[in-house]
Amino acid sequence: MSSIVDIHPHVISTDTKRYPLNPLGGVQSSWSRERPTPFEALVTAMDEARVDKAAIVQASTAYGHDNSYVARAIAAYPGRFTGVFSVDVLAPDAVEKMRYWMDQGFSGMRLFTTGSTMPGQASWFDDPHSFPAWEHAGKSSIPVCMQMTQQGFPQLRGLMDRFPDVLIILDHLARPRLIDGPPYAADQEFFDLARYPNVFLKVTPLNVSPEQWGKASPETFFGKLIETFGANRIAWGSNFPATADTLTGILGKAQPAFAKASAEERSWIFGKTAQRLYPRLAD
Repeated sequence: MSSIVDIHPHVISTDTKRYPLNPLGGVQSSWSRERPTPFEALVTAMDEARVDKAAIVQASTAYGHDNSYVARAIAAYPGRFTGVFSVDVLAPDAVEKMRYWMDQGFSGMRLFTTGSTMPGQASWFDDPHSFPAWEHAGKSSIPVCMQMTQQGFPQLRGLMDRFPDVLIILDHLARPRLIDGPPYAADQEFFDLARYPNVFLKVTPLNVSPEQWGKASPETFFGKLIETFGANRIAWGSNFPATADTLTGILGKAQPAFAKASAEERSWIFGKTAQRLYPRLAD
């Protein structure tokens, strides 16, 4: 059986002196305040859920661009963890910082352009000052996770046309609307991104258990997702502990959502796509 790999857990230290809080936007997320989860606790949760490996995503709403705690986790479990760092891509030293964190065992970068503490859709990510970072990501095979909404798709398309070698991962599927049901006309702009072979999708609890399905259903939506993009461009992420559930519970909800997929497709979604994106996690 292929390894189960999680590409979207977070870790939060309880030692705020060694790892001081400095959230993007100046507001700490409630989940990181209420459910601090040291990396040792993540390992325990992974063992209980039978999750083999993980790409830990920097908790930007707790630590901003200081990825030190994720780096410590990677150093403690180099065969089990890699990381997805955050840097200020508009800063003159962005490429230098990217190289530094990659040397610490990270495998990817994340741009937090919207989220729980920063509503709306930021527009800075295609500022020309960011172009050196995008160019370096393409040359160095650094996948870039985009925490964004569909409002930013025109800018994203412009970046992908300019930097076609950059692998893009859409966190939470960029929050599709879902509720209109097949053929999902309201999400056509999202499905149209399949024409870009460098676009990958991250399915999280926000997609598996949305507030409402409306006329949609897991079978029809995820079926269209696989048909349109291919399972080898879809990967599962737990969003643990931001999602208020155990890792076992989160995985237990995600797997049935893909019950209609073939065994080979599920092996890509729950492991092999992650290992394609982050070779450090290969078996």
